[in-house]
Amino acid sequence: MPSFASEVKNELAHLTYEQPCDRRAELAALLRMGATVSFGRQHTFGLTFISKNAAVARKTLQLLKSQHAGLHTEITVSRSRQLNKLSSYQLRVAPSPMGTELLTQLGFLHEGSLNVESDWPILRKSCCQAAYLRGAFLGGGSVNRPEASYHLELVTGNYAFSQLLYQLLHRMQFPVGVTERKDGYVVYLKEGDAIVDFLGMLEADKAVEAFEVARNVKEVRAQVNRIVNCETANLQKAVDAAGRQLADIRLLQAAGRYAGLPELLHETAAGRLEHPEASLSELAATLHLSKPGLNHRFRKLHALAEELRQERTQE
Repeated sequence: MPSFASEVKNELAHLTYEQPCDRRAELAALLRMGATVSFGRQHTFGLTFISKNAAVARKTLQLLKSQHAGLHTEITVSRSRQLNKLSSYQLRVAPSPMGTELLTQLGFLHEGSLNVESDWPILRKSCCQAAYLRGAFLGGGSVNRPEASYHLELVTGNYAFSQLLYQLLHRMQFPVGVTERKDGYVVYLKEGDAIVDFLGMLEADKAVEAFEVARNVKEVRAQVNRIVNCETANLQKAVDAAGRQLADIRLLQAAGRYAGLPELLHETAAGRLEHPEASLSELAATLHLSKPGLNHRFRKLHALAEELRQERTQE
């Protein structure tokens, strides 16, 4: 069964965009996440992109072709021999003038030097910002199924890139966090509403619907559990109270004081003996009393039983 993150990526990988700036922004983030730049002769550049998701690899190839129609790419699929391990898809653009032109268009090269710091120049428009985050998720994102704990993250080995993602999400008023992990830097969201808003911004409509349905079911189950736990606690309190009342009455019986109880207390004690498992409300209804009135009588019976216990202690 594919992970929820894979389902989201497969949905996003099939989206298409009319605006060239959106395609460029998404491709730039994808390559920031999963590509390495290579150097060739005569100061030319190329790149190698690797993904374990076939849909993401296919989407990356489409974006590369849309950015530069004449670009020559090499595709390699590495099959894993280990059980349950995914295949690896590698896209390679050999160092060439076309590769150099592509990286310049994406902002990875500036005046012949690598730009490893910032992509802010291509993120001026809100549509480009959403596309950029979509590319970042496709390249290095993950999200838990909503049935589990709420968690979405973007993982990168590039510190500057992680800070850009953090700042971008923070500007969009997402409750975003960032932390360091042994395999890189993690930009994350941990609130259900924020994850829904993020996926909605990426246009993962099916994922948003599935997330909302699962979240609603999760919340209903939690509410039912709270109600059941509350009722169980109340039932236990009623059982404990009835047990104490029966203990008091039987103590009075053993001491020969039961028959001499005042009429109203005798009626109450007899009612409890006849209905040992009834709650206070149920017993009050049986005896045609109010719940506070019945509780008052049991307090009097308890006081008599306590006096008897003290007498026996002093003997």
